[in-house]
Amino acid sequence: MITRDMKIGDICRCYPEAVPVLKRFGLECMECQIADLESLEHGAGVHKIDIEELLRELNRHVKS
Repeated sequence: MITRDMKIGDICRCYPEAVPVLKRFGLECMECQIADLESLEHGAGVHKIDIEELLRELNRHVKS
C-alpha cells in the first residue's frame, strides 16, 4: 500500500506500475534527484494535486 509519507523514489522502485499514474497527475518527479528525499504528500502539495485522490488512484492501480 502506498502512503502519503512514502518517498517518491521508493514508490517508483517498489511499485513501477505506479509511474504512469504519477505522470498522469503531473508528477514527473521520479526523474528528479529530489525523488529520493521528497514525500508523496509534499510533492502533491507543491504541484497542487489532491493527495487523497492521488492515493486512491495509486493504490487502486497497484492492487490490480
